[in-house]
Amino acid sequence: MAPPPLLALRGGFVTFGGRPLFTGVTMQVGRGEKCCLVGRNGSGKSTLLKVLAGLQPLDQGELFRQPGIRLAYLDQDPVIAAPTVAAWVAEGLPEAERDQRYRVDTLLEALSVDGGRAPDHLSGGERRRAALARALVGEPDALLLDEPTNHLDLPTILWLETQLQPYKGALVMISHDRAFLGNVSRQTLWLDRGIVRRAETGFAGFESWQEEVYAAEEAEQDRMDKRLEAETHWLHRGVTARRKRNMGRLRALLALRQEKAERIKVQGSVRLDVESGEVSGKMVIEARGIVKAFADKVITRGFSTRISRGDRVGLIGPNGAGKTTLLKMLTGMLEPDSGSVRLGTNLQITVVDQHRAQLDPEATVWDTLTDKAGDYVSVRGTPRHVMSYLRDFLFEDRQAHSPVKSLSGGERNRLLLAKLLAKPSNLLVLDEPTNDLDMDTLDLLEEMLADYDGTLLLVSHDRDFLDRLVTSVIAVEGDGVVEEHVGGYSDYLHHKASVAAPAAKPAARSPAAAAPRPRVVTKLSYKENRELEELPALQEKLSGEIAALETEMADPGLYSRNPDRFTAASDRLMAARAELAAAEERWLELEMKREELAGGARG
Repeated sequence: MAPPPLLALRGGFVTFGGRPLFTGVTMQVGRGEKCCLVGRNGSGKSTLLKVLAGLQPLDQGELFRQPGIRLAYLDQDPVIAAPTVAAWVAEGLPEAERDQRYRVDTLLEALSVDGGRAPDHLSGGERRRAALARALVGEPDALLLDEPTNHLDLPTILWLETQLQPYKGALVMISHDRAFLGNVSRQTLWLDRGIVRRAETGFAGFESWQEEVYAAEEAEQDRMDKRLEAETHWLHRGVTARRKRNMGRLRALLALRQEKAERIKVQGSVRLDVESGEVSGKMVIEARGIVKAFADKVITRGFSTRISRGDRVGLIGPNGAGKTTLLKMLTGMLEPDSGSVRLGTNLQITVVDQHRAQLDPEATVWDTLTDKAGDYVSVRGTPRHVMSYLRDFLFEDRQAHSPVKSLSGGERNRLLLAKLLAKPSNLLVLDEPTNDLDMDTLDLLEEMLADYDGTLLLVSHDRDFLDRLVTSVIAVEGDGVVEEHVGGYSDYLHHKASVAAPAAKPAARSPAAAAPRPRVVTKLSYKENRELEELPALQEKLSGEIAALETEMADPGLYSRNPDRFTAASDRLMAARAELAAAEERWLELEMKREELAGGARG
């Protein structure tokens, strides 16, 4: 039985700029429920959270809040109006408990924020930690968090998880951090095309549930013999294609990690000098024994690494430990105190920093990408029609001639990524690229970076993003400790745990306790064999269709001459790519199963 609601909304209706943001929203959140609120950028998630907090009025509908409850709200961009941080955090205490300043001091100490500092001098991460302290200090009955992990380092995110997991009140949170949502949430609220859907599972089950909803909608539309709206059709195809796990890409990532592991072993031996004369361009960065310190703060104590063409390296560590300093040394922007850094030849470096360059708000989306020079975008040297490239970044055709100022914050981030990633480069440096991006854009960015044929250096606190993408992790631990580990963030944690805890000796197995041997399956079923035989022909057919569509869309006059045909060809191209990815995934799945069964039979 669901708990009685602490917060509820019935028939909620809000318009923004004359456009309905959401219509007829009905939802409730009870004590003990931990809800993640998900949806695309611009769908109204932050507005809905403000409605629940009582900060945004409804145009129609009714908001219910259980009388007497304590409610705390964390804004994406908190404004701190107080002489000191501690004074501002103390405002989060109920009036009758303002004398209990030890609670303020305890939280600020746990979050490593100096309560005596003036708010004007705080960094983005410190401002976010202070806002978290203010939200938590009053021990609220209902807690509304808008992007709580933005600008936080990994230790602070992990600390926040430990605070929220045992929380007994009603929690609603918006975040792009999949690992955080998966670890904390127990229910999912999905704001989709103006309505809120609810699932009694946490974020870990969201993607499969989303696929089921889309499949059911499309089946219903087919039964009614109605064509899906263009926006919905794009949404279904784009999300479905992107959600599919591409096992070929996963296998390639594992192979790259294995290759990196072998190279790290070589670096640890006397063969390093022999190996240094590699083919020009293969070696991208080679650091040997680099040392760096500022006054009494040590960044590195003799760190060495070799980064080769195609490596994807993630840098992790607490804020202030020296990740940016190390990044500058590795890319030649800062000299080490001792040791050496050697850069490869013909490097073209593109840097996307966490502050991100500003876009011209008066320029159109089209002109922003083309620099007002025609209908094509040069994407790392390859011409792409601007409409086709915009679709790659989840924009609708109607937005091409809209001014940048009409876009949501997430859409502006997406446009900026589209512009920066089009630049020719063979070394891409990304500093916190996942901040303020929605799930669909994160999937898109991950897909593009996985297919990027250059070398990638990535600073991120997003554990899931690192796990899916990088070949190795450089952990800047603080006090000069810098270590490289093959794999993603989970591999790093596993390695640290295995070093910290000695391996337990396996208990001797008793012959009498051995379980009866199950029947061994040694080959694929008849149906699976048939499927394995037929899939290559299907892949060849889809590849031919994709090539023909790409040739057709390369015609520079197609869009202006026949926009309907351009749209139809673009839709079919996307669908064919998704079908090909699914066919490749299924073939790999069956082939791997066949190899495993054959190997087991030989063993």
